[in-house]
Amino acid sequence: MTRPSYFECKNGRRIAYHQTAGDTPGVVFLGGFKSDMEGTKAIHLEDWARAQGRAFLRLDYSGHGQSSGDFEEGCIGEWAEDAFAVIDAVCEGPQVLVGSSMGGWIALLTIKRMPDRIAGFVGIAAAPDFTEDSMWSGFTTAQRAKLIGDGQVALPSEYGDPYIITRKLIEDGRDQLVLRAAINLPFPVRLLQGTADADVKLSVALRLLEQAKGDDIRLTLIKGADHRFSTPECLTQIEQAVADVLPLKG
Repeated sequence: MTRPSYFECKNGRRIAYHQTAGDTPGVVFLGGFKSDMEGTKAIHLEDWARAQGRAFLRLDYSGHGQSSGDFEEGCIGEWAEDAFAVIDAVCEGPQVLVGSSMGGWIALLTIKRMPDRIAGFVGIAAAPDFTEDSMWSGFTTAQRAKLIGDGQVALPSEYGDPYIITRKLIEDGRDQLVLRAAINLPFPVRLLQGTADADVKLSVALRLLEQAKGDDIRLTLIKGADHRFSTPECLTQIEQAVADVLPLKG
């Protein structure tokens, strides 16, 4: 593992990132909830971009991976601010955003914040609004009471330790919702969704497709793919989707 670079945000957060120089539009990988920039998809896409001579950026939100902060103290809005700050500071020219799971939500918030910097969007099992539509809506009465009273509740995870879900995360998430209105995406968009995804339902991808407004938007379903979307076949699908939204060189 190579040492990352760090960006010092004005709010004091120290965000770790890796950047590869190359042609623009560059590619920015935005990871998922409690994941980091050393995951299979991020590294694979970095290698692909380097082989293409394409600029590439991957980063850890605060409280994730090698960045400063504690995960339990963060929220969607703050993690989106981390992405905004690093992209604005270190990337040149237009960018293609590749958002995995929560990263898809972060990407959509980034598009709203800096629409003139975006050349395309690839969503991999994108999970916009999941704090409200998946977590809060799925909580039992007892879980909701514990969240409100204690400020947090623990949820089991098949990826490791239980997720500590905070009241801050849920309440901030309500300020970041994107699926309640049309989403203007005036550039190529490719959405990838596995039919065996147990974490993000197909209905989420269909709702995003419905709300997305643009002339070049496609949803591809991969039969049997799960939420990790990291098999060789899935990684090839990601490569093809990114190549599809990038303009031809020359």
